[in-house]
Formats: sequence, structure tokens, C-alpha cells
Amino acid sequence: MGRSSGPAGPPPLLIACALGIERFALRGSGHGDAAGPVTVLRTGMGPKNAERAVARALGETGNRDAAVIASGFCAGLTPGMHPGDLIVADETRDPHGPTPCTGAGLLVEALTRALPGRTVHAGPLTGSDHVVRGQERAALRATGAIAVDMESAATLRAALRAGPRPVAAVRVVVDAPEHELVRIGTVRGGISAFRVLRAVLPAFHEWHRSLLLPRR
Repeated sequence: MGRSSGPAGPPPLLIACALGIERFALRGSGHGDAAGPVTVLRTGMGPKNAERAVARALGETGNRDAAVIASGFCAGLTPGMHPGDLIVADETRDPHGPTPCTGAGLLVEALTRALPGRTVHAGPLTGSDHVVRGQERAALRATGAIAVDMESAATLRAALRAGPRPVAAVRVVVDAPEHELVRIGTVRGGISAFRVLRAVLPAFHEWHRSLLLPRR
């Protein structure tokens, strides 16, 4: 049989996160306003796991053209940040170099509408292969990064290696310079960050729909 000549559907959206609690929050948001199929992928912790899981997922037929968002929790680097603040990366960084993000400004606007009263920070999101504390946090801040996590840079790098596509990274601060996390889910900051993560999906859908609009 030949290929169908009908119009192609909207591209899928792949949302990658490391932890089960992150996936639970993102799936709990619902997919009612999605522009196309949405997959919430749990990659496991760390850059190597993220890279492998994303490459495998994008090798599947239904996801080959997917736009990719790396999401979940992160550590804020800037004094004055609080648990529940949102981070929108304009680029991710790791030892392999920077990866520019798509539509960061649109995501900032969409998240501001979706979560009124929540602070949204935009800037470089740096990667690490371990939990960052103390002086290491200050050293990363000195590079200009505003937040750090272990998977976003590897996720976006793996996504682009599989082919050109829109990529973005949105994280929720769960650990900040004046609010270091003890154990996620057992402290007020962890609960606050979880509630914010449950509310981000409408902004992701808005970003995803914007990719379908003609560019001038």
C-alpha cells in the first residue's frame, strides 16, 4: 500500500523528567489542551540516563519528530530564589557546550499567565552529574547560570542529535541558596515545588501549539 496523501497531524510533544514524583506531577496535569500526542518520559537520574532514555524514545516511530521539553525540579543558584519559582532556560550548558532553547520568551509569558503570582526566571540552566551544594553552587553562579540540574542539558543534546526539532527546558526550584532541601516531599519547599509542577502543562501546550503557527 502507498503512503496516505492526507495532511500530516501536529507533531508530538515529549516531556522528559528524571523522577517518578516529577512524572506523577506532570501526568496529573492532564493533556486536554494538547496540540498533538503527548508523552511524559521518566528518564532516571543523571545525564547518562537522560541521554539514553531520550535517544531511545525519539527512535520510536511515533516520537521521531517530537518537540522536547526537559522538566522537573532544579536547584536555584541566585540569592533570593524560593522553592516554587520557575526557571525557563534560554540555553542549557554542560561540558559539551551550550544548547540554545526554542521560544523561551513565549514560555515565560505562558507560565506567567498559567501561574499568576509565581516568579519566573529566565537565563542559562547548567548541568551537573551530582547534587550541587555550598561553594560549588557559588562557583556555578559566577559563570552566569541561574539554576542547575542533572538532566536538562543531556536531554536537549540527545534530542537534537536525533534530528532538528524545537527544544526547551522548564524547571521548578526546589532547592535555593537560602532554602536548601533536606528531603523532597517532607518539607514545605518540596511540597510547594510539586504543586507548581502540577500546574505547568497548560503553558507547555501553549508553547507546543505556537510551533504550528507560520513564521514570518
